[in-house]
Amino acid sequence: MYPTHSLLEKIKLYSIILWPILVTQISYHAMNVIDTMMSGRAGTTDLAGVAVGSSLWAPILTGFNGILMAVTPIIGHLLGKGEKQEISRSVLQALYLSVVLAVVVYVAGVLFLPSILSLMQLEAEVAYIAKHYLIGLSIGLVPLFASNVLRFFFDAQGYTRITMVILLITLPISAFLNYLLIFGSFGFPRLGGIGAGYATGLTYWIIFGLSLLMTKRIPSIRAYRLFSHWIRPSLSAWKAQLALGLPMGLSIFFEASIFSFVTLLVSRMFTTDIIAAHQAALNFSSLLFMIPLSMSMALTIVVAYEMGAGRVKDAKQYSWMGIALSMLIITIASVFLYFLREPVAYLYTDHPDVVALAMSFFLFAIFYQLSDAAQATLQGVLRGYKDATVPFVIALISYWGIGIPSGYWLATQTNLGPFGFWIGIIIGLTSAAIGFWIRLYYINRRFSSLRS
Repeated sequence: MYPTHSLLEKIKLYSIILWPILVTQISYHAMNVIDTMMSGRAGTTDLAGVAVGSSLWAPILTGFNGILMAVTPIIGHLLGKGEKQEISRSVLQALYLSVVLAVVVYVAGVLFLPSILSLMQLEAEVAYIAKHYLIGLSIGLVPLFASNVLRFFFDAQGYTRITMVILLITLPISAFLNYLLIFGSFGFPRLGGIGAGYATGLTYWIIFGLSLLMTKRIPSIRAYRLFSHWIRPSLSAWKAQLALGLPMGLSIFFEASIFSFVTLLVSRMFTTDIIAAHQAALNFSSLLFMIPLSMSMALTIVVAYEMGAGRVKDAKQYSWMGIALSMLIITIASVFLYFLREPVAYLYTDHPDVVALAMSFFLFAIFYQLSDAAQATLQGVLRGYKDATVPFVIALISYWGIGIPSGYWLATQTNLGPFGFWIGIIIGLTSAAIGFWIRLYYINRRFSSLRS
């Protein structure tokens, strides 16, 4: 990270930070896409089971990952202030916290997963696949959370290519493990959709091992001597991270959970074909969302750095530049999705009825991409300002107070059926984008008045 003095320099630095994050996010999501696509080839029931399992897992993963994401603005501000000596301590405490959070998730799964699946009233085979898919994933909880802490540590300093390289190495390994365990190749058991969970859980261990290796092999990272001097876990340090990370995590959780909740409602109310088509459309549109999400994460890095150094004007320039670029790019991507929605649907299934349904879902996905891109980048800017509590309230009201109720009403009280839920998602995301925009306007005015 370094100061910039013109818009051109800002675009250059932002691009350098952004593109590895984008490759990393696409690679992470590609693991889920591979799980879904390969499970769909094993059978429609496998695809539905993985859809349900993924929908339960996604909000948990993103929510807890959001808590750990507080490492990025914390370290960004420390770098901007020149307090590098505090960085190693912050990272170690975050690693301790990540292990605790992983254990919490695991215990909660053991206690509540059977009851949740029972309440969903799924077909017996779909519920069985969903449960054991999640059991397979659980073997990688600790390494996943710990490797994400290291990732945010790398990213906050502008070293976004480190995780990109790690993911590019592990992605084909994940695909190969899927091939072995889903289809029972080379003497391995044929597990169907369940095998996708175990393949991904094993991949998380590989990612963590490579992340640890990078802390020793890269000189600028090795200089922090992360694991040379162990310190005791500090409840006060955890409290400081949770004060920022918890509202961040909850905001992300409430966004991710509306997609998962809609999938669960669709699973209860409609046929297996509709579940499969819904999941295919949601899965691929989520892949496109990696673009604004990556831009959001890059904005958090640069805005936090500039705010830590007290350069409010530069932070504001980064903010508007990033938001405008995000909207432009996702608009172009949505146009491509419109014209390619049929071949994309066939990537998930060869059943004509499911393909036709997925194509219809893709039309709604195109519209929610725009609102999703706006709210994501706005949240990234606010995180850079270390503003998390008010955005959390905005997210809760928008997603669960407006989006879900309106979607449920449209799905049950009109002829829209499952498409009503997608309209509800669009309404919720748009409400959040408007709320975040107002909040950012207020934050900018407050900092401008402090400077004057």
